[in-house]
Amino acid sequence: MSDSYTSGGFRARGFDGGRGERPHLGEAIDQLRSMFEQRVSPRVSRGDVRAAILSLLAEKPMHGYQIIAEIERRSGGAWKPSAGSVYPTLQLLADEGLISAEAAEGRKTYSLTEEGRAEAQAAAGKGAPWEASGRGDMLGMGPLPKAGVALAQAAAQVKRTGTPEQVDEAVTVLDQARRKLYTILAQD
Repeated sequence: MSDSYTSGGFRARGFDGGRGERPHLGEAIDQLRSMFEQRVSPRVSRGDVRAAILSLLAEKPMHGYQIIAEIERRSGGAWKPSAGSVYPTLQLLADEGLISAEAAEGRKTYSLTEEGRAEAQAAAGKGAPWEASGRGDMLGMGPLPKAGVALAQAAAQVKRTGTPEQVDEAVTVLDQARRKLYTILAQD
């Protein structure tokens, strides 16, 4: 097996401490990122926020921050809607009579009305928006791609600030990690 992944992807020799041919560091990180990312817009439609809120409130009443945190948790960190999208959607749902708000301890807790329950049940068969592409990977960045990008960033930091010995050690670690990943695929 060669030292590089040559089918247009990340080349491990890019962090070789100055030996041989190597791509610019930023280019190497961009190559790694492009291997993992789907070309999907990071913006989520208002309908997805609406569907997510209805799905969560079908389980239990929540306040706005809980809704935001729960969407982020269930999407594996791939989607964290802003307060600027969640709170206007909550107001719209309240105006439509699908949710009601009860103030307690300085916070509004939202729950579904009967009409809201009917709409949530009708949409339940479609699945929640964070399940759109499986395993909470709605935006194309699940746990494995995120770990890969984080690894590339750590390698870039070693390249920028490490001694030549540290760079050599990092290259060894990256080579071992690459081999172990292929070993995982080779298992039955």
